[in-house]
Amino acid sequence: MKLTYRSIVLGVAMTLTLISATVARAGEKPKSALAFERLAMLAGEWKGLQGDTEIKLIYTLTANGSALMEEFRPAGAAAMITMFTVDGDHLIATHYCSAGNQPQMVTKAITEPSWKSLTFSLLRVTGMTTPGDWHNTGLVVTLEDKQHLTQEWSYEYEGKSGIAVFRFTRVQ
Repeated sequence: MKLTYRSIVLGVAMTLTLISATVARAGEKPKSALAFERLAMLAGEWKGLQGDTEIKLIYTLTANGSALMEEFRPAGAAAMITMFTVDGDHLIATHYCSAGNQPQMVTKAITEPSWKSLTFSLLRVTGMTTPGDWHNTGLVVTLEDKQHLTQEWSYEYEGKSGIAVFRFTRVQ
């Protein structure tokens, strides 16, 4: 079959269009990655109070920018760590609790990267000795503005649920 000039030009144009579309899609970040970038803006030091207890939060971007580590340091008590990461179309928060367990919480699929609040729900928990052990069951992180942060931790203990709310102000 003899190729005409028109067929060759049409074939080249279609190929270039497909390549351009593929490159454009490859350059777009997933919405979950964009939401993580916004979460990473928390990096720095924050302070708050729970009753009379001062709490310090320190956020550090680590693992070549793929994880955000939160150090939760209540005065006079054991520190706790929460690691935030991207997993596909959602974010994961794994909390290393002073109670000795590790709840892993996930968001729903991220559809809007410019969030004000992120809601993490319990996926599973490791390190519990009995089902009634104290453990976190969820977390809502709300960035009020660049200087104010609220965390709502839900928990369960011996079959009863509760919520603890913490408000923080950026120190640096």
